[in-house]
Amino acid sequence: MNRKLEIKRLFIYLALSFGLTWIIFFVFILTGHKWDGSNPRLESFSALGMLMPFLAHVLTRWITKEGFAMTGKDSMMLGISLKNKKWVYYVFAMLIPWVYFEIWHALALLVSPEMFDPQYYKVIGIEKNLVWLMPLNGIVTGSVISFAALGEEGGWRGYMMPKLIKLVGTPKAVLIGGVLWGLWHAPLTCVGHNFGTDYPGFPYLGIVVMCIDCILMGIMLTYITVKSGSIWPAAIMHAVNNANPSILALFTNTEKGTGILANPIFGYFLYFIPTGVIAGICFVLLCKERKTEL
Repeated sequence: MNRKLEIKRLFIYLALSFGLTWIIFFVFILTGHKWDGSNPRLESFSALGMLMPFLAHVLTRWITKEGFAMTGKDSMMLGISLKNKKWVYYVFAMLIPWVYFEIWHALALLVSPEMFDPQYYKVIGIEKNLVWLMPLNGIVTGSVISFAALGEEGGWRGYMMPKLIKLVGTPKAVLIGGVLWGLWHAPLTCVGHNFGTDYPGFPYLGIVVMCIDCILMGIMLTYITVKSGSIWPAAIMHAVNNANPSILALFTNTEKGTGILANPIFGYFLYFIPTGVIAGICFVLLCKERKTEL
């Protein structure tokens, strides 16, 4: 491995990924908007930022003449193989978000039973006969629109993580990669994306929480990428996660939270319990790999 060249490629990728994305994010910010649903069209425009990490990946390969192999070592990992039980990681990608979302909301209701609202699904516009289909809807929808999440995963898991793993090893790579991914979200976190703006320590606490989230998610996503040899399972899992495939979420009104859950951002610390356990298992399995390659 040419270490200097790999470092150069990584820095070019990060500069392009952050630069291209933040240009889009700052268009949103400089127009004076917050991420509160008041301007769906502009929010959709800023969502184009999801595509920039993959574009940065392609541009970096072009600039550094790295090549555009679809499969194999040092490739873009765009191939799909279900042989040798690799289909398991696609199933993992579809089901695990449902598992940790349900556990998260169950924990939230245990800590603050006041949040249970049997009619809340009506408030968010879900028909009663569709409530029990929410996990399936999230899984199917997420899998179908995973091409959008491919924009992020094609960059973070498809390019950044392979470089980091080569340079610093898996344990440090997932930590550094998660923090970088979390900081990449920072401009939108500062205008209310994910956590709103009404919480103690805004926006710094939100940025920290986002980095923790990205570390844990990054571990799981890196694990299924390594094991499947493809970025598609990560793209599917990312998309299913964004679809929030939870039944209990339809009965959990966070505005009724009490105690520590009176502010919704603190609910994310309960979210870190199931995701932390799953990420911990994935981390151990990753570190047990004789030779982790992407």
